[in-house]
Amino acid sequence: MLNTGLGVLAPYAASAGAILAALVKGRARLRLSRAKHPSLTGHVRMARRIATMIPFYEFDEAGFFDSDDAPPEVAARRRDGFQRLAALYRERFPRSVALTAEARAGLSDLQFTSAYRVPFQYSRHVREHLPTGAFLESSHGVTVTDLDGNVFYDVTGSYGVNLLGNDTYKALIEAGVAQVRDLGPVLGAYHPVVADNVRRLRAISGLDEVSFHMSGTEAVMQAVRLARYHTGRSHLVRFSGAYHGWWGDVQPGIGNPQPARETYTLNDLSDRTLHVLRTRRDIACVLVNPLQALHPNGAAPSDSSLVDSGRKAGFDRAAYAEWLRRLREICTERGIVLILDEVFLGFRLAPGGAQEYFGVRGDMVTYGKTLGGGLPVGVLCGRREVMRRFRDDRPGDVCFARGTFNSHPYVMGAMDAFLRHMETPAARALYDGLEDTWDARAAALNGRLEAEGLPVRVANLSTVWTVLYTRPARYNWMLQYYLRAEGLALSWVGTGRLIFSLNFTEADFTAVADRFVAAARAMERDGWWAGPDATNKGIRRRILREIFARRRRPSG
Repeated sequence: MLNTGLGVLAPYAASAGAILAALVKGRARLRLSRAKHPSLTGHVRMARRIATMIPFYEFDEAGFFDSDDAPPEVAARRRDGFQRLAALYRERFPRSVALTAEARAGLSDLQFTSAYRVPFQYSRHVREHLPTGAFLESSHGVTVTDLDGNVFYDVTGSYGVNLLGNDTYKALIEAGVAQVRDLGPVLGAYHPVVADNVRRLRAISGLDEVSFHMSGTEAVMQAVRLARYHTGRSHLVRFSGAYHGWWGDVQPGIGNPQPARETYTLNDLSDRTLHVLRTRRDIACVLVNPLQALHPNGAAPSDSSLVDSGRKAGFDRAAYAEWLRRLREICTERGIVLILDEVFLGFRLAPGGAQEYFGVRGDMVTYGKTLGGGLPVGVLCGRREVMRRFRDDRPGDVCFARGTFNSHPYVMGAMDAFLRHMETPAARALYDGLEDTWDARAAALNGRLEAEGLPVRVANLSTVWTVLYTRPARYNWMLQYYLRAEGLALSWVGTGRLIFSLNFTEADFTAVADRFVAAARAMERDGWWAGPDATNKGIRRRILREIFARRRRPSG
């Protein structure tokens, strides 16, 4: 009878067990969901779906100037200002623009960057009347010169490469080539400078081993692969908005044709995120890009998405250092590999990089950009236990990673020249009072803008700046064209990121600030900030109505 009773109860026990397992799984899933940032940067799959639903539409010439329902007199001011600016561009940049137009037909990179300098609703009209040149002829000091002889102050930073100034990198490349010239482009074997580079990088990173790659993206790929190999776990954690290269697992949302199935995108600076890290068993590594300290949970700012004045940025060194300390503690506790991605910031914050600046050491750290002395490079440094690519007890179980051009002699020579230069008194002197200097410069520029009643401010993380807007407006992206007209060289993302090299003198910076203020004055004069009273929420709702109206419009 007992056996019969147990047999009757067995299905109920199994059902109860299944329900309990489902509840446990559901609870874990809920915790994971709550650890995501509430914006679309935290919900990357939803962001990707929504991106595919947005239809193309654009304003005709009349609608271009009053898409915010500006009164006729304001729209007329904007049209007049736009025409003056277009005439100036035609007069000042003919050769640079002509070669850019010629190259664009066969250069897909140029097609992309040209199309996404401004919100898509305005892009075609801007490209037709305010084309920007993509070619330069020379650089000197903190300036670059285009094909028409126009001299610009360079605040592009060469995507972060230019830490020391273009002239310094020219000299480093020449010195590096001189060191390895006798060997030339022989690959596979190493030039002796590689040993010097390894020794210096171990000292800088405080880690045991080094591997060389051809880009920062490759270095991050290898770091994640090794973390998965050694932990036996599947998932990586990245934080909302952070950039770690363009490969699939670290770019799980917009821009990736396939969903990343083994990536958790979580909320930066969040206790809920720490709880997920402490409780889940499938997390191999956590990726941290310290640049996010300037705009936590925000994507890399670009004027192509500047539809209102909602861009936010602000840096709190103590708060971010404490966050990294807590991350470090939990990763150690749970056997999760902590990877600091310093490819972009590199050595901008301190001679020892972000690890030194924030006082936290990763299990792995990736470098790139400036470390190559001006040539392309990616570097991974790590603890011995997580850098090993094979197992002594299982010789067939390897974690393969090589590349034809890894440790290329010319790159290694330029890197050696860079690392030697960074040990000189002149290079060390660049860091004396670095943070105070650049914070004071940002404050001074903000003071001038505020005194003149201009609705623009800057926020900075040392020499990396972004431009913020204090008055709700739909045309903030136009400022980039006024800045270029005043002689400031910007990258294709516009006012989203200004990057200064450390060799900007006070006189150089004053000249940049004067030009910045002049550009903002011209924006104000031409009425781009003179639209009707609005809120950022109201602007976004208006854009949604435009999108829905376009989607309802019958095709054909």
